[in-house]
Amino acid sequence: MELNPIYMHRCHFLARKGEGFTKPNPMVGAVIIHNDKIIGEGYHRHFGEAHAEVNAIKSVKNQSLLKDSTLYVSLEPCSHQGKTPPCAELIISKKIPRVVIAVRDPNPKVAGKGVELMKKNGIEVSEGLMEEEAREINRFFFINQLYSRPYVILKWAQSKDGFIDLHRKPEENKSPVIISNQLTHSIVHKFRTYVQGILVGTNTAILDNPRLTARNWYGDNPTRIVIDKDNRVPLNNSLFDGTVPTIVFTSATPSEREKSDNLKFIEIDFSKDTNKLILNHLYNEKIYSILVEGGSKLLSSFIDKNFWDEAFIEVSEKKLLEGVRSPVINGNVITTKRYLSSIQYHLKSKITRNFL
Repeated sequence: MELNPIYMHRCHFLARKGEGFTKPNPMVGAVIIHNDKIIGEGYHRHFGEAHAEVNAIKSVKNQSLLKDSTLYVSLEPCSHQGKTPPCAELIISKKIPRVVIAVRDPNPKVAGKGVELMKKNGIEVSEGLMEEEAREINRFFFINQLYSRPYVILKWAQSKDGFIDLHRKPEENKSPVIISNQLTHSIVHKFRTYVQGILVGTNTAILDNPRLTARNWYGDNPTRIVIDKDNRVPLNNSLFDGTVPTIVFTSATPSEREKSDNLKFIEIDFSKDTNKLILNHLYNEKIYSILVEGGSKLLSSFIDKNFWDEAFIEVSEKKLLEGVRSPVINGNVITTKRYLSSIQYHLKSKITRNFL
C-alpha cells in the first residue's frame, strides 16, 4: 500500500491533544482515509475512555466507506480486554482492509498481538511510518513498559550566578527567593499535570511549605511525594492538608499521625540506595512518571546516580551572589526557550536505560 506521512503526522498531532489526561496510558491518534481524503479521526481523550481507533471509527458518517479505507494509527491497536474492548477486534469487525501503524505497543499484553490478529483476518498491515516520532510522544509509556520503572524528570530554577536559593533556617521563617517569573511559574504547573507524582525532600517541605499542586493550570494534580526520614515535617504542613494524595517515605511511621485516605507512609531502609528504593516503591504504587522539584541535595542525588530522563532548568537574569548552589548536570540540550527574563533549558539523558 502507498504510505503518506502527512496522515501519520496528523495522528501524532491528535495524540498530543490527550497530553496530561491519558496517563498512565499512552497518547494515541488515528485517522481514516478514503480516496486520499480524511473521513474520520479521533484520539485517546482520557484514561479509561474510548481509544483513538474507536473515536475515529465512530466519527465516520458513512460507515460503508470503512470497507474501502485505510486506518492510520500512531500506536499498535490493542488486542486485549482492558478498561475498554480490544481495538483490533473492532477494526476487524468493521472490515477495514488496510492499517498503517507508527510503532508496536511495548506492553507485553499487546506487543505484536494486535498486528498478528489483524493479519490473520486478512488486513494488510504496514509498520514503522514515523516510528521515532511515535516513540518520542509516548516516551513515558515506553520506559514504563520496557524497564518497569517511573520516568524521571528533574526541574529547578537558578539565578544567573548559579544559586537556587539563599541559605535559610526553619526558625527564621523566611520565604524562598523568587527566581521564576509569572510565566515560567505557570509553565511549572503545566508540567505538573503531565506527571503522576511530584517529589521533594525534607528541607524543601519544611522551608518552603509547598502545596505542590497544579492550581495555575488546567489538569489533574500529581500525587505529592516527600522524603522525611525522621518525620521532621510538621503536621500542619500544606503537604498534609488532605486535598491531594500524598506519600511520605520515612524510616518509621509516626504514631501521632492520624490515618487518612489521602496520606500514606512508606517505610524504607535509608542505609540502602534510597533513590532506587523510592522509584521501585512508586512503580509498585502505579506512579509511572515523577517530577523531582528539589531541593538541591535531592536533585543532585538523582544526577550523580544518573537516575533521570529529562531535566528542565530555568536560568534567570537575577543574581544572588551567595546561597545554595544549583545542581550540576550534563546532558543533551534539546531546546532553549526564553520566557520574559528567563531562559529555560530542556535536557535529556544521553542514554535511555534501565537504572533499577
